[in-house]
Amino acid sequence: MIRIAAVLLLLAGAFGAEQAVADDAATTSAHDFTFDMPYGDPLALKDFSGKAVLIVNTATECGFSGQLAGLQQLHETYAGRGLVVLGVPSNDFGGQEPRQDGDIAKFCEAKYGATFPLVAKTSVRGKAAHPFYRWAADTLGTAARPYWNFHKYLIGPDGRIEAWFATSTSPTSKKVTGAIEQILDGLPGS
Repeated sequence: MIRIAAVLLLLAGAFGAEQAVADDAATTSAHDFTFDMPYGDPLALKDFSGKAVLIVNTATECGFSGQLAGLQQLHETYAGRGLVVLGVPSNDFGGQEPRQDGDIAKFCEAKYGATFPLVAKTSVRGKAAHPFYRWAADTLGTAARPYWNFHKYLIGPDGRIEAWFATSTSPTSKKVTGAIEQILDGLPGS
């Protein structure tokens, strides 16, 4: 009964959420956005131009948090070929990221071996959503916006969104690794 209530709550949030609208209509690329790192330094996505970037909203207390190990596996397997795995901790879904910015990366490394970059805790939905997430929803439509933790966007070397994957899609699934490999195979020097 509790699972049914959780599913109904999730669906209510999915269908009741407001349509995200990008504030910057001129934005044409993920490379136009910057995230904050845990201690305030900026992380510009344009710094990853020419690489593939998998952007994933994470939460350490989520039932899907085991995906952090899978994201680390992607990082270890593909970083040398040009993939950047970027975690975006968020407390937007069920309050499942209770940790402070400085503690999130430490916890992820200790429990899951995660050494890929994690930005500062960031909102990914609604009016408070980070501009990247509003742009992604505007670009791809409401079906492609995060409805829970561990939603994934795959950004190509030119900054365009090449694919998105729902929470339930494992980062090490053939669907995800196939899309990553297709991009990496097209990079110079591959």
